[in-house]
Amino acid sequence: MRLKIAIPTIMTIALAGVLSYGAATVAAEKIEVRARSDISQALRAADLPWVRLDVDGLQVALSGSAPDEAGRFAALAAVGTVVDATRVLDQMNVTPDEDIETPEFSVEILRNLDGVSMIGLVPPRMDREGIAARISDFAGVPVTDLLEVGDYPTPRSWDPAVDYAVEALKLLPRSKVSVSADRVAITGIVDSEQMRRQVENALTRAAPSGVTPVIDISAPRPVIAPFTVRFLIDEDGARFDACAADTDLAKGTILAAASKAGYTGPLHCQIGLGTPSLDWGPAVAAGIGALERIGAGSVTFSDTKVSLITPHTTLLPSFDREVGELEGALPEGFSLTAVRNPPPETEGGTPEEGLPEIPEFSATLSPEGEVQLRGRLPSARTRNVVESYAHARFGKSATYEATRLDDRLPDGWSLKVMAALDALSYLNNGSVLVRPEILTIRGDTSREDASAAIAGLLADRLDEGADYEIKVAYIETLNPLAGLPTPEECVAQLNTVLDVQKITFEPGSASIDTAGLSVIDNLAQVLRDCQTVKMEIGGHTDSQGRETMNQNLSQERANAVLNAVMSRRVLTSNLTAKGYGEAIPIADNDTEAGREANRRIEFTQLQDPDALAEADGAKDSEAEPDE
Repeated sequence: MRLKIAIPTIMTIALAGVLSYGAATVAAEKIEVRARSDISQALRAADLPWVRLDVDGLQVALSGSAPDEAGRFAALAAVGTVVDATRVLDQMNVTPDEDIETPEFSVEILRNLDGVSMIGLVPPRMDREGIAARISDFAGVPVTDLLEVGDYPTPRSWDPAVDYAVEALKLLPRSKVSVSADRVAITGIVDSEQMRRQVENALTRAAPSGVTPVIDISAPRPVIAPFTVRFLIDEDGARFDACAADTDLAKGTILAAASKAGYTGPLHCQIGLGTPSLDWGPAVAAGIGALERIGAGSVTFSDTKVSLITPHTTLLPSFDREVGELEGALPEGFSLTAVRNPPPETEGGTPEEGLPEIPEFSATLSPEGEVQLRGRLPSARTRNVVESYAHARFGKSATYEATRLDDRLPDGWSLKVMAALDALSYLNNGSVLVRPEILTIRGDTSREDASAAIAGLLADRLDEGADYEIKVAYIETLNPLAGLPTPEECVAQLNTVLDVQKITFEPGSASIDTAGLSVIDNLAQVLRDCQTVKMEIGGHTDSQGRETMNQNLSQERANAVLNAVMSRRVLTSNLTAKGYGEAIPIADNDTEAGREANRRIEFTQLQDPDALAEADGAKDSEAEPDE
């Protein structure tokens, strides 16, 4: 009886359990679907498409590759806004960072007369102290090291590039050198156009393999005073006595006008500083154009003073017309003096009866340097001044005076005579002739710029409207320096002598042995033609022995060579002696042949210290306040 009652009860409990499990299962599935939907929506809102989601009941598993740690935390934060953080299982990983790219090593080195600074990023094994010491040795100024070190591999061409940069600094006291592993950019200033070409050639030849040099060397333009152009048309054709321009454009404008006027000579016109007007080129072209239309005469520009001289054959209407047009064409600030020479007073070689004779003064310079002064001077005082000036210019013993006094000479005669003697000093031989209507200079010279210098001198010294004629020929063989070797040739010839036969010394001593004395004789012969070239006699040793001992021995041997050259009556003010010891080998010190090659004397060209001193002086004078 009791069993019948228990069975229904048990069945009721079992049915209730099954129904409860089913309800719980359905509820759990609904929770998972709802959680998945809410979490997916939160991930989409946070723009995290890489997250993979797995919901198992109340457990939420996140997987996938986060781009970085920030992305991983963003995913956890987004899911945390939907479910409790304790229910989130983090199975995400982070994409490993790519290897950091090696930075580019670079150095910028600035050198001026006050110091040197180094700025940039360099590899750890670069010998910063050694490089600073090398620079300080030749620059003679402090070196400021502002370099930072990057712990990355050194590029293969880094060391050659840095060595090349140091050599560039050695040649350029005012420069900036930017160094990278495969490129060295060099910017600098030198004192002349000739030096610019020499430095550019030297740097181009010295560039190491694998390193691209970018060279930008400039030279300041010369200051021209007075700023002079003199153009003539006569029986010899059209020509320049002097030509100066402030820009390439002005030069082209002037030469184009000259070519139109019949000039066929070299297209040379010096570009420099000192122009009195920005319209220099058009002004000069206008003057040359006026002379072209007249057909003969000269036009001279000396700063803002313009002088137009024409022969007496010029038709007066044409003369007046061209002068009027030129006055209108000249820029503001220019002043024009125009002169139409009068016809000669005589037709023959002697003045006609009743007409005054034409006075003149002449000075003749012979190839031997003797000067003869003849002709007329206005007073005894002027004669004393002229004779004293000639003595100072040409030497008292070389001057012969045969002048006479004439108080009827025209105004400005003394000024013309003094200017003529100044002009004569530019010649090796020739003459000057002063007459009332013209001053004539003729002769030969060893100076390439003599004609231009004389034109500038006369334009500056003579009155406006004064006429003069310059017929000066440059003769290269008269120049005593023309046949001398260049600085590069001097160094090459000296080292060639040493290549043929070395200077040998007593073992461990600075005493030159008998065989080495003949080499000194050959060096002295070359040095007699190179006494203006600043050079260094470098002494070098092998690496045997102590470094200090080798340094001292190399210095003593360099001094011994300098003294031996001096004893052969060769001026040595251009030479210095320096010992380098074992620091600069040219061969392997592990072999006898290499050690023999390293024991040597070498000649190298030095930067001219006078030029540096002048630059220092100029800078110091600029820094001083006006009193």
